[in-house]
Amino acid sequence: MVEPRFIPLTTWREYSPEAMQKRAEDFHLELVRRRTVRTFSDRPVPRGIIESCLRAAGTAPSGANQQPWHFVAIGDPAVKARIREAAEREEQEFYRGRAPDEWLEALAHLGTDEHKPYLETAPWLIAVFAQRYGTKPSGERRSHYYVTESVGLATGFLIAAVHRAGLASLTHTPSPMGFLNDVLERPSSEKPFLLLVVGYPAEGSEVPDITKKPLEEIATFLE
Repeated sequence: MVEPRFIPLTTWREYSPEAMQKRAEDFHLELVRRRTVRTFSDRPVPRGIIESCLRAAGTAPSGANQQPWHFVAIGDPAVKARIREAAEREEQEFYRGRAPDEWLEALAHLGTDEHKPYLETAPWLIAVFAQRYGTKPSGERRSHYYVTESVGLATGFLIAAVHRAGLASLTHTPSPMGFLNDVLERPSSEKPFLLLVVGYPAEGSEVPDITKKPLEEIATFLE
């Protein structure tokens, strides 16, 4: 059994209640501007920006600090084309028969269909994988805990980082996504979690006329 090792907390900063309120509201207003887009420009995005966003994602909390995620950033046009071809094949089956009518009805107001040109147009795709288990130095399998929760947290950090950098994103989850393991040559221990499409929105981009639930519908205070 490994003995726990602790170091002094030196990174936390205290602010006055007034400063905290402003920082919280400023962050809220920053995220209110974030919108998912489905029309991307092919304008290049420097790799360094994507690297910094991924570093931010990697700071997310995780069960037992196992950090059970792996990100594959794809800028290669040939690989993006293969991903689009495979994703559209799955999406065609989804929209034309596999999806229940209730699910299609829920998607209708977003105007989505099986055509995914942004998978090639956007300069970057980031495939997020959940590592179902790891490997000990001895080569034995090491169980990972709270994998879905941990990878979800890291993905949220990533989306916020991409927005903070000044880029747009789209979460894409074709079902099933096993083709990503094949195209990206990832091991069977990793399960595709989602594809994050990243880049600049195309000129004249439009987004669905939707709103978010108000605070009283998403939160309960017990004081």
